[in-house]
Amino acid sequence: MTAEGERVHSWALQILADVAGLDAEIAVVRSGPAGRLRIGAVPTSLSSVSLLTTPLIERFPLVGATVVSLSSMQIERGLHEFDLDVGITYLDSEPLAGVRTLPLYRERYVLLTPADGPLGGAESATWADAATLPLCLLTPDMQNRRILNGLFAEAGVVVEPAVETNSVSTLFAHVRDGRWSSVMAHAWLHLFDVPGDLRAIPMVRPTAAPSMGLVWLDRDPEPLLTRAMVEIARNLNLEAALSAPGASRRSGARSGRTRRA
Repeated sequence: MTAEGERVHSWALQILADVAGLDAEIAVVRSGPAGRLRIGAVPTSLSSVSLLTTPLIERFPLVGATVVSLSSMQIERGLHEFDLDVGITYLDSEPLAGVRTLPLYRERYVLLTPADGPLGGAESATWADAATLPLCLLTPDMQNRRILNGLFAEAGVVVEPAVETNSVSTLFAHVRDGRWSSVMAHAWLHLFDVPGDLRAIPMVRPTAAPSMGLVWLDRDPEPLLTRAMVEIARNLNLEAALSAPGASRRSGARSGRTRRA
């Protein structure tokens, strides 16, 4: 499209979104919040999404949610094209433009590796240590991978993963069924128990804790369903929910105890 066409297209999307928002506001007067909240989430955050959608739908039974796994760039585009209502992504590296933000939790990293492997008995693992292992990592278009590449570079190493995927569950499956290792976001220990033949070992030197948060378009008035999701998120402590009870107990990182999935 021409520059003029791009502007017309942008205004048309805004007008359609405003009409949909008006319809939703009118519906609230009649029956309370209703409709479907469209959520885009980066893969490493997917294990936390149910902690947000469950209380939302419990509080507003006429509200539903559609959750799709996307890269941070796809989330930014989806918000600006009004294909998404909210996103869950990283806040302090490659920040999105034209959005409002609410921090949810800080992401930490563990090395998921065979218990009988070279680092299986370690209490912690450096990024240089992890680089010596056959690794499975997310694909380079994922912001998590770019964060990890930066941490490996800070440790003075470059990695060439044996397997790349845009799915965290696929990473987990490869580590479980093969002789590979992976650097995982700690939030996934909330979802998966670590099998007894694997270890989840805290990553150190360098340490990192990027902020994961809720993002939505910077516009007024805010759509009703978006406001409802933000209100729910503000009243939750996802940091505590994802860190306890005892990720180290599930991983066996300190006590040496393990649980079979």
